[in-house]
Amino acid sequence: MAPQRPQGADAFPKAEALPLGTARPVESSGTRVVSSEQLYAALDLGTNSCRMLIARPRGSQFDVVDSFSKTVQLGTGLESSGRLSRGSMGRTVQALRICQKKLESNGVTRMRLVATEACRRAVNARDFIRSVRRETGLSLDIISTEEEARLAVVACAPLVEPKTEQLLVVDIGGGSTELVWIDLSALPGEDRSRALMQFHTGFIQPGDGPQARVVDWISVPLGVATLREQFGDVENDSARFALMSWFFEEQLANFSPYSTQQKREGFQIIGTSGTVTTVAASFLGLRRYDRAKVDGLRMTSDQIDSVIRDYLVLGPEGRRTDPRIGRDRHTLIMSGAAILQALMRIWPTDRLSVADRGLREGLLYAQISADGVLGDGPYP
Repeated sequence: MAPQRPQGADAFPKAEALPLGTARPVESSGTRVVSSEQLYAALDLGTNSCRMLIARPRGSQFDVVDSFSKTVQLGTGLESSGRLSRGSMGRTVQALRICQKKLESNGVTRMRLVATEACRRAVNARDFIRSVRRETGLSLDIISTEEEARLAVVACAPLVEPKTEQLLVVDIGGGSTELVWIDLSALPGEDRSRALMQFHTGFIQPGDGPQARVVDWISVPLGVATLREQFGDVENDSARFALMSWFFEEQLANFSPYSTQQKREGFQIIGTSGTVTTVAASFLGLRRYDRAKVDGLRMTSDQIDSVIRDYLVLGPEGRRTDPRIGRDRHTLIMSGAAILQALMRIWPTDRLSVADRGLREGLLYAQISADGVLGDGPYP
């Protein structure tokens, strides 16, 4: 399947035109009943995981009231069969039943429940969605790659630095990877985060004033699960990693900023995914994950490369028992690392901003903003 991007995407502006310069997703198995104040929920059913946040608006941000995260491996076997398997659907329905109970216990009525790449690709996805509705009462929307990319940008907006004029947001999922390149040079530094929040309504914004402009975006149908499955027959660990990184880079050939010379000054790359946060946690030596230390961390290319080299030295068995990686992620960390290393190799930066925020946070911001209860920044 070829990478997707919008028709008529802009060419990247010429170099001389570029003077380059919270939510807390708690992994909780319990449910805390709260008051009758308006609550919002966002559920992201991906190729590998089912994750949900329940939150209450507070000014320009929100407080997380309850959350859920479970590895369901919905996309297992999808690459070879084109279908969601009976076992993967059963695991997912069980996880969604827990989500339904949390929504009911907290009295949530305002929610957005979405499915992404696995359901976009599976021929039996519609049957699965109907089965979920019948067995849990939950209505899942299969969102487009564009909406997924937009919401990743919205979620990461608070991490944009005032001096950033060219921004690349990367969301490495289980079944796909979204990249969005944005030109912020027309906006004052203090307005850049706020301008990105507006993308929840669309990449093309109405109005004539200075705006954040999407130069190009692309959805590559390779994520940590699908890329690993592509090279599952390669036995050598290092060779498999190198092949995955090379293969992912090949998919970016039609992304307009890929082959354009860029300046280092004023460029920022923000990465959001379990891969990025796991690499950050490994760099920090966290045996117990701490979002406060990871979200917003800036890592250099050398630091990222050092962590990946350590992963390769550990080998599959060492990664399985490494507490910094975790048993749910050890089989997928090298495919994610291959994507991350390819991205850091291509573009002119030696730093990555780590975002422990993504589609769920974007969905929450979009709902709260649409209801007119999202206050003005600064954003968290």
